[in-house]
Amino acid sequence: MNIRIVALLLAAAMLTVLFCGCSSAEARNLMQDIKPNEVPVTEPDGSEGSRICDFAVRLLQESQSENPLLSPVSVLYALGMTMNGADGNTRAQMESVLGFNAEDLNAYLHTCLASMGETEGMTLHLANGIWLKDDPNLVVEQSFLQTNADYYSAALKQTAFDSGTLKDINDFVKTNTDGMIPEILKELNPDAVMVLVNALCFEAKWATVYDSYSVHDRDFHNAGGSTKTVSMMSSTEYDYLEDENTTGFRKYYRGRDYAFAALLPEEGTDIGDYVASLTGEKLYALVTEPQNIKTYATMPKLELDYSVELGNVLCDLGMPEAFSAEMADFSRMAKCVSGDNIFIGRVVHKTHITLDEEGTKAAAATAVEMECTSAAMEPEETRTVVLDRPYVYLIWDCVNNMPLFIGVADTL
Repeated sequence: MNIRIVALLLAAAMLTVLFCGCSSAEARNLMQDIKPNEVPVTEPDGSEGSRICDFAVRLLQESQSENPLLSPVSVLYALGMTMNGADGNTRAQMESVLGFNAEDLNAYLHTCLASMGETEGMTLHLANGIWLKDDPNLVVEQSFLQTNADYYSAALKQTAFDSGTLKDINDFVKTNTDGMIPEILKELNPDAVMVLVNALCFEAKWATVYDSYSVHDRDFHNAGGSTKTVSMMSSTEYDYLEDENTTGFRKYYRGRDYAFAALLPEEGTDIGDYVASLTGEKLYALVTEPQNIKTYATMPKLELDYSVELGNVLCDLGMPEAFSAEMADFSRMAKCVSGDNIFIGRVVHKTHITLDEEGTKAAAATAVEMECTSAAMEPEETRTVVLDRPYVYLIWDCVNNMPLFIGVADTL
């Protein structure tokens, strides 16, 4: 897949690295027996998008810094695979934070995976993989591997966890994100015994690209009070978003299955206070219930990078046990013959977005280390939304009604 300036490229990579001061054992024989079973695609109950919005908002609220950008879908795929190895209170905490029990999340993400594909002007590709360390100290549960093969189509590989393994993991991410994430890990922790990876690549063109005369310089008022002159793009949209303290719009990509959504707080509102006031229910209602009003929309070109460690965020959201060497229960995943316990060590999330006249390119990578919308008639009324001060934005899946990415542009 070529990276084109007319393309939208969203790439998300999610890694889970397992540690315990031990490694893998019977996995060699187990992996010979793991072949994906055909799992029926179930009909969603309609609540999934709202629950993912809730998870996305909570992640964003706990990750506030300059220009945060997160991929809740990537996090869900990786932690969903990881949760299949959790038990007891560790599993209960993860289910509470993610907003799904493990079985329901498996089924829903499997349904989303089955619906992905390629149409004219749009490609959505997702890949999952699991690397196991070849060491007799780790006994991996076959049911854990089988579930991830069945519901996540996770490729399985057993290796020595050396420099070759590191290169293989990074190459997997690079390939499945079309080069947007060339490297997810600089090194493997010496205690790592397993790595679970999700890579997501979405490419599409704007339904209507910006003409050169629609691009002009304009001041953007940063959150800190400074002002910067940036290139702004103007268009006319017909999906207007509004509530008591927000105006915004949706701009579609080709095929109208995906859209860029922007939420602008009322003037004088601190962007941090606005994000803190958001709820999943409010966000879902705002983005999924646009008004058919002609909207003169102006937004800046973007090129932003963001990096954050999510370990403390996930603990604060309610799953601290998964990070506890003493309390974590990943017994459904594996056990160490030595008696050492397996727990999450750290979670690192990195993202990038570039948005211009022709489309958007974005990427996200997450490493979790564990230790052992046909044209409508023009309405009479109009609105104007100018994103010349901090705002929230999303890349929105209009079919499944869920955010692939959510971020804040507060300092350009």
